[in-house]
Amino acid sequence: MEEKGFAPVYKEIFPFWEELSVEDKDYICRNSHAVTYPEGKNIHDGGGCSGVILVRRGSLRLYMMSDQGKEITLYRLHQGDLCMLSASCVLDAITFDVFLDAEEESQCYVIGGSAFAEVSRRNPSIQIFALETAVGRFSDVMWVMQQILFLSMDKRLAIFLSDESARTGSDRISLTHEQIARYMGSAREVVSRMLKYFANEGIVEVSRKGVKILDKKRLRNLAL
Repeated sequence: MEEKGFAPVYKEIFPFWEELSVEDKDYICRNSHAVTYPEGKNIHDGGGCSGVILVRRGSLRLYMMSDQGKEITLYRLHQGDLCMLSASCVLDAITFDVFLDAEEESQCYVIGGSAFAEVSRRNPSIQIFALETAVGRFSDVMWVMQQILFLSMDKRLAIFLSDESARTGSDRISLTHEQIARYMGSAREVVSRMLKYFANEGIVEVSRKGVKILDKKRLRNLAL
């Protein structure tokens, strides 16, 4: 993509854009590139600085991984969302490793982390924006931790299925038990047992195609 193609998009998403000098705008655009990530592609492996990533189409998953390989999904990014936690060179306060995968084929704009950091050092408004964006996402992270620590498994699963249905606008959740478990930071066997219980209660229908919600009202009541 030509550099000028990035500017209209950045003008829409960055509240600080019009405060930048022409030189800084050009510098950010020159250090931007459009990337299409295939489904399952690891974008950020916990180390280094992958840059600031804007999702134009598709879905990304940001997660942490234990030494034993257990994953906990912190949040997911969809069209219009911006990932700052993959740019540790922009936010010095990021001292933990996070991983980022493409859940499906995803088109993204990536701004080189070093270029974004260099411009931000000259423009405090960028630093404020980056910090506010990261802090906003930490609210999502704390919600995940709260669920893991304090909510029962049936309530957590009910919340996940309800949220996923609302996000996609469909009663069918086209995810495997393994994927649901990964998103929830649980074990596949635990998710399978709970889905079987939900199915026996007539709340959902489980098949190879995924999970179909049959009784939204009861599912919502479980999530309360």
